[in-house]
Amino acid sequence: MSKPMRRGAAFAAVLALAAPAFAPAALAQDGGATGATVIATVNGTEITLAQVIALRESLPSELLLLEDDMLFNAIVEQLIQQQVLAQTRETLSPRDEANLAITRMDYLSGVAMEAIIAEGVNEAAIEATYEELMAGVPPVTEYSAAHILVETEAEAIEIKQSIDEGADFGEVARGASLDPGSAAAGGEMGFFDPARMVKPFQDAVIAAEKGVVTDPVQSEYGWHVILVHEQREIRRPTLDEARAEVASEVERRLIAAEIERLSAEAEITRPGADLDPALMKNTALID
Repeated sequence: MSKPMRRGAAFAAVLALAAPAFAPAALAQDGGATGATVIATVNGTEITLAQVIALRESLPSELLLLEDDMLFNAIVEQLIQQQVLAQTRETLSPRDEANLAITRMDYLSGVAMEAIIAEGVNEAAIEATYEELMAGVPPVTEYSAAHILVETEAEAIEIKQSIDEGADFGEVARGASLDPGSAAAGGEMGFFDPARMVKPFQDAVIAAEKGVVTDPVQSEYGWHVILVHEQREIRRPTLDEARAEVASEVERRLIAAEIERLSAEAEITRPGADLDPALMKNTALID
């Protein structure tokens, strides 16, 4: 079954056809209008100002740049066309009923989440969550290094000796290293946290003298000679730098807590717990 057209795309098509059903002068008069004010009817079904306002709020920002009279008429025309089409579905299938129920739940749950966020996401909550998150972030020292991986200690000793005598580390790595991830780059690994490496390699990097090739180091992958270039401290991000991520975490926690609270208070039953999960693929049940 095809998906409905996105609202913005459908509206753009209507915009090109919309006739000036309401004169600009008339639009300027509010006449004590309310959300319940009827703008049009389709076979007796009312289209209200509230629906016009709600549809306008959902439109892409570029469409909101249109002149009010043009936009108003296009919105009304869109609603009329939707109502004309909707009225052809006099009898709803189980699929229709299910999708309408899902759409309603999706909208109302979204409104509920927006209310939770509006009430709970504030500067105090963001600052407190930032401090909590950063307290668990230890300082990290990253290292920039290169390495050459070979199978045997004898090979590693020979390679270190040749580099100590003037051979280019990168050239040797390209010709001898068994590490496919770094060999082509002359053994270069860029900056990394040594804690993410196997223990012997980690210890060797931390203990290495900058610019001096290490003695051969054995790991589960083979034998390494390592050249550490430099190290740097990674500072934790400031609140301003992390604000968007922290605010998202505050939102996530607030919503999760509220869902947990509401679920604990709700009477929830699961009479379908023993059904065969494969039934969800039986689309004939809702046709």
